[in-house]
Amino acid sequence: MLRALAAHSVNTIAVVRTAQDFISSDSFAPVVVWDISWPTDGCYEKIGSPDVLIHLAWDGLPNYKSLHHFETELPKQYAFLKAMVEGGLPSLLVTGTCFEYGMQEGCLSEDNVALPSNPYGFAKDALRRQLEFLQATIKFEMTWARLFYLYGEGQSGTSLYPQFQEAVQRGDRSFNMSSGEQLRDYLPVEELARLIVALAINKSGAGVINVCNGKPLSVRALVEKWKHENNCSIELNRGYYPCPDYEPTAFWGDRRKLDATLGVDL
Repeated sequence: MLRALAAHSVNTIAVVRTAQDFISSDSFAPVVVWDISWPTDGCYEKIGSPDVLIHLAWDGLPNYKSLHHFETELPKQYAFLKAMVEGGLPSLLVTGTCFEYGMQEGCLSEDNVALPSNPYGFAKDALRRQLEFLQATIKFEMTWARLFYLYGEGQSGTSLYPQFQEAVQRGDRSFNMSSGEQLRDYLPVEELARLIVALAINKSGAGVINVCNGKPLSVRALVEKWKHENNCSIELNRGYYPCPDYEPTAFWGDRRKLDATLGVDL
C-alpha cells in the first residue's frame, strides 16, 4: 500500500503498532508508532489530521471462526474509527471481506444481501453497519472496499502462495493442496493496493464496492499459473487437504461498480 501511495503526489503517514512493523526501504513515509486499540483524545491530530484514512487493521486472521472477531476486534476497531471521525476525519476507506456474502455462490454483486456465516465475516459486516449508523449523526464519507482473494508478498506463511513458493525453493517433488476445483476471485496484492489507493484518493464516499478481478479462477488453475511462472515441474498432490467448510464452492465478484467508479482505463 505504501509503495502504491508513493506513486501519487500525496503526503502519507503510516500508523504501526511497533517500529518493527514498518519496512523503511519501501517508503519514505513518516511513521506514527501507536496501538490504535487505545484511542485517545486528539487521536485524529496525533496521526497528522489526514484527509483520508485507509483502514487495514484487523487481528486474529486467518482463524475466521474465532469469536475474537466480534468479541474483541469489532468493538476495538469501531472505537478507533469513531474517535477519528469525532476528531474531524472527513473521509474513510475501510477494507471489508467477501465473507460478508456468506455461503452465496456465483457472481456476487454489491446488491446481494450480506449473509455472513462465520465470525470474521459477521464482525466486518457489523462494523460496516455501525459506521453507517454513525454517518447519520456525524457527517463523513465512507468507501467500504469488499476484498476477495489476494496473493503475494507479505502473506501469512500458512497461505497457499507462500507455501507453494517455499516448496519450489526447497526443491520439493510434490505440493500438497486441496482438490483445487473451487472457483475463486484472485488479485495479486500489488494490483489490490493500486485499486485501493485510487479509490481513497479519487472516489471518496463510494459506499460498498467489490475490489476484485471479476473473473472466476479455479485454485488448481492458479497454482498451475504459478508453476509456469516459476518454470518448475513440481507435481500437484491434489486432494491432500479438504476444502474449507466456511466458504462456498464457487463464487467470484461482480466488478462492474468498481470499473464504473474508477474508469475501465485506470
